[in-house]
Amino acid sequence: MKTLAVAGAAILASTTLAFAGGVERSAQSVAVLFEEGTYAELGFSFGDPNVSGTNSPGGASSGDMTPSFTTTSLSYRRDLSDQLSFALIFDNHVGADANYMSGTGYPFAGATATLDGRALTALLRYEFPTMVSVYGGVRVSQLEGDVALPPIYSVTGDAGTELGYVLGVAYERPDIALRVSLTYSSAIEHSWTATETVGLTTFPSTFDTTIPESWHLEFQTGIAEDTLLFGSVRWVEWTDFQINPPIYDGLPGTPDPLVVFRDDRTTYMLGVGRRFNESWAGSVAFIHEPETNSRSGNLGPTDGRNAIGLGLSWQNDQIEISGGVQYSWLGGTFTNTSAASTGLFTNNDAVGAGIRIGFRF
Repeated sequence: MKTLAVAGAAILASTTLAFAGGVERSAQSVAVLFEEGTYAELGFSFGDPNVSGTNSPGGASSGDMTPSFTTTSLSYRRDLSDQLSFALIFDNHVGADANYMSGTGYPFAGATATLDGRALTALLRYEFPTMVSVYGGVRVSQLEGDVALPPIYSVTGDAGTELGYVLGVAYERPDIALRVSLTYSSAIEHSWTATETVGLTTFPSTFDTTIPESWHLEFQTGIAEDTLLFGSVRWVEWTDFQINPPIYDGLPGTPDPLVVFRDDRTTYMLGVGRRFNESWAGSVAFIHEPETNSRSGNLGPTDGRNAIGLGLSWQNDQIEISGGVQYSWLGGTFTNTSAASTGLFTNNDAVGAGIRIGFRF
């Protein structure tokens, strides 16, 4: 039953956060800590959003302004003693891509933006005899990105490497496959060293960006023989995140930062996993992120979503291969394209897929 939880929850989580609010591309799950013995896992995820809108007044179309993307994860876990275990997790924790088509007449035609983030998390877990365990560790985060708003402005920069921390507590009942864990991840403040260009003039600049704090509740429990209920609730303080270079902030007609979120986000997942035989298991999960009904930024014009995900896994004593697909209905929103015009984004969607290969030693 424990492996079934991984088959369902882990692979669906790999695609669940690919289109979540803010710029999150990883659930930063600590599920690998609860594996048994020495375990390593390699994962890949693919996302293909389809996001387009029209300008009002005028009706010019933005075209699909969200390119497809991939993410990678790598995890390793081992016991240090009967009560103490260790895990190391690498993932692409945040990221964003925007690419407005040129020649459409849309106010942001030709604009591009990328944000690439990588995180390495080291965790220790201590198990008490009472079925309660505590865990914690450090997270090392790296950021880099660039934005081009032709023909006037561009910025490129590196936010360097910064540290945060992770703390958590879990309760388990192996006889009914019950596990509940609550994980807190601290905010991580990055200081950008950037170059801003206005016309033909370049300016060195520095500014700060905060990867926000989060709370992540994960649970699973057996509800019938070979059947598991699992889910999660994830809250992220995205109102603490913005990208606002100083030269850009001083330009006329730019009332908003390059990237800003006006509401925090909560993402819910609920699923059921079923073992078919000793080798095969499958799962289905539903994901909901409520709309905030707030104005969005032009580099990330979606608001909330509903999604369904399907997972399938095969395993033997040493190897487990899990795969999942997800379809998301992305919530509509509006943006300010100028002081006198608005971008309207509706009827958008996204497709995601992921695969994970686990090895037991």
